Amino acid sequence: MTDNHSQHAPPSAPHRAYVEIYHSPLCGYCRRALATLDKLNVTYEAYNVLMNAHLKQEMLERSNGRHTVPQIFINQRHIGGSDELAQLEQEGTLLPLLAESPNSAR
Repeated sequence: MTDNHSQHAPPSAPHRAYVEIYHSPLCGYCRRALATLDKLNVTYEAYNVLMNAHLKQEMLERSNGRHTVPQIFINQRHIGGSDELAQLEQEGTLLPLLAESPNSAR
């Protein structure tokens, strides 16, 4: 793994969804989103776009041109950023999304 990509897997992750987050270590919103995922013991792939133009371009393409970080995907579905993640958690719809297996999500 490089400095631009890391995987976070808590010891007992109850969630099955495939979660990806494009982030920057300098971004407070990114830290908030990562803290939410950590609090929920979510396993996720983290892509640091700060110094990687390829990952930044990939993020832009996958998020329909959204250039701010974080950009979060659950089972290949674009969720949005930190605010959208917090809203899903507040509404009670985040945990059901995280419980879906990658193969059953659509």
